[in-house]
Amino acid sequence: MNDLDRLRNEYENRKHRFADKDIYTWFNTVNLFILQQRQRVLLSALKKRGMTNLSDSAILEMGCGAGGVLTEFLNFGASPRNLYGIDLLSDRLLEAREKLPASHFVNADGQRIPFNAQSFDLVMQYTALSSILDEGIRVQIAKDMTRVLKPNGVIVWYDFWLNPTNPQTHGIRPSEIRSLFPSCNFEFHKITLAPPIARKVAPVSWGLALLLENLKLFNSHYLVIISPIL
Repeated sequence: MNDLDRLRNEYENRKHRFADKDIYTWFNTVNLFILQQRQRVLLSALKKRGMTNLSDSAILEMGCGAGGVLTEFLNFGASPRNLYGIDLLSDRLLEAREKLPASHFVNADGQRIPFNAQSFDLVMQYTALSSILDEGIRVQIAKDMTRVLKPNGVIVWYDFWLNPTNPQTHGIRPSEIRSLFPSCNFEFHKITLAPPIARKVAPVSWGLALLLENLKLFNSHYLVIISPIL
């Protein structure tokens, strides 16, 4: 079994494991805390670059799943017609198309992104690369993400650097991120209070959860703004 077949099986298993759980909905206190903190950091980073009007920006998500992150970008001012998503799993793309009927979705593994070079102002991946155990596939996906990015565009990376409880994932540290995107500038933000801690703290005290996340010691993810060196 190659790594992409393994990944298909893993996501099929996850679908059944989490079928009756609400841990990834906006109504879950912990998930809401994680999403809102991530959005604050991202919006601040985009504002720093003058990217406050996304209405004409072409945006691509590699590993878009059911379209949850792309839907968030509608609230940031992006136009549905300028949103594009790629995912390995066709059933998740059906959900994405229902949410975003005016947007564009392609069933592909990301190694050969089916768009022309320099097509997108913003290319992103949210916890997609860490699900791939094959280093060669990770390298090829990162290379093609760079290929389709406009010279003055940015890549938004959000992924965890360590997840010791899940052998189906590969934590990606800053050194590997830098190696995946040579000849680029990086802005690293260590964010997201580790979910096992957040699940204990956030329902009891949102303020304490904020304090712990601001310490960064217990944070499990990096949000990185990656831009080509011009």
